[in-house]
Amino acid sequence: MTNDEIQVIGKNVKDMYGTFMGKVIGTITDVDGSIQSVGIDCGSQGLQQIQYEQLVPQNDVVIFIPKWRLDSQRLIREKQLTLRRLKALIDIVSENDDMKADAEIIHEKYKSKLVSLDQKETEIKISLEERLTELTSQMKSAKMILFDAKVQFKSNEISEITSDIVKSCTNEVIEHVTHETAEISNVKSRIADLELEVQEINAPPQNIQDSAVSYLETSESQQVVQTILPEAPTTSMTMPSEHIEAQSDHISEPQPEVSINFPDPPQQVTQETKNNDDEDDWLARMEAQ
Repeated sequence: MTNDEIQVIGKNVKDMYGTFMGKVIGTITDVDGSIQSVGIDCGSQGLQQIQYEQLVPQNDVVIFIPKWRLDSQRLIREKQLTLRRLKALIDIVSENDDMKADAEIIHEKYKSKLVSLDQKETEIKISLEERLTELTSQMKSAKMILFDAKVQFKSNEISEITSDIVKSCTNEVIEHVTHETAEISNVKSRIADLELEVQEINAPPQNIQDSAVSYLETSESQQVVQTILPEAPTTSMTMPSEHIEAQSDHISEPQPEVSINFPDPPQQVTQETKNNDDEDDWLARMEAQ
């Protein structure tokens, strides 16, 4: 047992936000003399057994570190290191393809490490949510006590000095809860960022040839869309016979190489519109051509 480990006995214990927790009354050691846990008298909460790794001895006090903070820091540190090694391994293989077979064993080792860290991450997330629930309850209680003290002061049940003491103490609790809540939110954000890095490193790389094919397919589809022209109107237009007669007067002898499509002869008309003489004249002109 070292001197630092012996000096924790009899000291007051505070959390990392300055709140008093209790006093160290003894330790439980292993067969090699190392301290496993520390007994802390927490008053009405009774004797608490705290892992020694959660305590940081100072000159006059012992600082308590929450377990969720230690576990999350350990997880983030191990996951960051594993990801850095995986990226370095991928870079080495990309520079020298002959080392792919040798690197496969180490690659699987780091992959299994990430899987085990994912299991720890799930447990840590649960503990973080449970701690946030506790902090929310503590915040509500502190605000209720503060508001009730204001009511008692207004109703002349307590003095202004007592009201100020309640206000000062509850504000400290609210400040501590706010800081711890913000720290938990930061830890959750860092864990989420690491999850994105794991997804990126596990995503299969896109082949350049596949990218080119997808680009060509997109261009071809766009090209097909652009070459689709609007259809011509299907509504038939009837040309009056007088206009056809005027055009026939100016038609010269057709060239042998050119094929001229003559209009279809008009349908049979009634006597109200055209007489038989007009029809005979039209047929005569057509035969002369």
